[in-house]
Amino acid sequence: MTSGKVYLMGAGPGNLDYLTLKGYQVLSIADVLIYDDLVDPQLLQLVPSECIQLYMGKRGGSPSTPQDIINLLLVDFCLQGKQVVRLKGGDPFIFGRANPEIESLVASNCDYEVIPGISSALAAPLLAGIPLTDKNLSRCFVVLSGHDPDSLDWEAIALIDTIVILMGGRSLEAIINHLQDKGRSPTTPIAIIRDCARPQQQIWSGTLETIVDQVAEISLSPTVIVIGDVVTLRQMSSSSSLPLSGKTVLVTRSAEQSSKFSDLLQQQGATVIEMPALEITPPSSWEKLDQAIANLGEFDWLILTSANGVNYFFERLGDRGKDARSLAGVKIAVVGKKTAETLKQQGVLADYIPPDFVADSLIDHFPEELKGKKILFPRVETGGREVLVKELGGQGAKVIEVPAYQSGCPQQINPQAWQALQEKMIDIITFASSKTVQNFYYLLQQALTSNSENSPQGLLEKVCIASIGPQTSKTCYEALGRVDIEAQEYTLEGLTDALIQWVNHS
Repeated sequence: MTSGKVYLMGAGPGNLDYLTLKGYQVLSIADVLIYDDLVDPQLLQLVPSECIQLYMGKRGGSPSTPQDIINLLLVDFCLQGKQVVRLKGGDPFIFGRANPEIESLVASNCDYEVIPGISSALAAPLLAGIPLTDKNLSRCFVVLSGHDPDSLDWEAIALIDTIVILMGGRSLEAIINHLQDKGRSPTTPIAIIRDCARPQQQIWSGTLETIVDQVAEISLSPTVIVIGDVVTLRQMSSSSSLPLSGKTVLVTRSAEQSSKFSDLLQQQGATVIEMPALEITPPSSWEKLDQAIANLGEFDWLILTSANGVNYFFERLGDRGKDARSLAGVKIAVVGKKTAETLKQQGVLADYIPPDFVADSLIDHFPEELKGKKILFPRVETGGREVLVKELGGQGAKVIEVPAYQSGCPQQINPQAWQALQEKMIDIITFASSKTVQNFYYLLQQALTSNSENSPQGLLEKVCIASIGPQTSKTCYEALGRVDIEAQEYTLEGLTDALIQWVNHS
């Protein structure tokens, strides 16, 4: 039997981007993943599909799995010959309860390895633009837990230039009282960083005298507190000339498609929260597409109107033992730059791309007479627009529609996005298709009903609604009552440019 091993591993401060390379490699071989709170859900996608995933989070004031049970699980899986990853937020040796786990592993002769992670004690101040050391303002700093403030030596702590406190949100007032009792001035700067390194990160700055009122009735978990004169350096360190700096954008696309748009927005300084509003899946049956693929030589044109249509068509083409050479006698028309780029990745160039990147433009500018032409149109199974088929048929073409994929609505709203909407953290919501608007509205209604809140329009009253083009805008008006931004060029790049123009003129 293969020897088992346990990896006590730090996940970093809360974002996949800050996982170490060693951590990435270990997750890829995991048989069992036992993970804590504050771990980026994207990390869970890095383990093999057959990996056993067990959530063992511990949050103050909430029920949690006893440490003894976790210790037993680690030992048991290891003795079964499994590669076990014990994934902890931050670094496993900074308030990570690693010692009792190591003791249990050693007592049972289990092999283990500790893999460091970036602690939020270091990352949160940095990402907030606060240097923990400075030759004039901070010669040293201390990191401590605020879980039980009364047990700490505040007389000694108060003398240290910079104080970093983890798990101190619930004890903020007690911490401030202790420091002032031991001589720290009420005007001492303080910063509170919640959800460090995540898209919903928030920062409050003030003084020991003012901060409690600033964050009254706000949940401060998870949070990192920084106290000291270096907090005054934050504006100098974090100022940015990027056009979308300070704006939080909610991206409503399918999970498979959101990354590129998020990257574009982040490059312009935006904080991005992704809310999957589409789930892309295979069609209910491949029969019609398979039949069309078997008779590709009969068609004059292949029309592709989405990256999903391209990907699913060519994937199925390969499954049927064919490749792009089967399209030798077929001309290809695509709608949109993204669709054309996706087609190019398959090693195929489009014969025709309409100038305005929309289906209506394809009909208006089609390069040859359509009468008598036979056209293959792989498309979404349900819910797509019918105008293209109707207009092509009206000009004498015979259009064969075949389902190539299906787009559905997720079962519930993404919790992170819902929290951000409730807490009025969102400045802009972007929509890149009518379906994302419809699904977003449905998910929002569901969440509002279960939480007895106001209408979707009320919740979005101060949020800018941005659309990629006319058809999406029409659906925005129908569902949400308004559109504030519409891209001039109907692409993700065009939508990004439209957001920048709106920010510059608002």
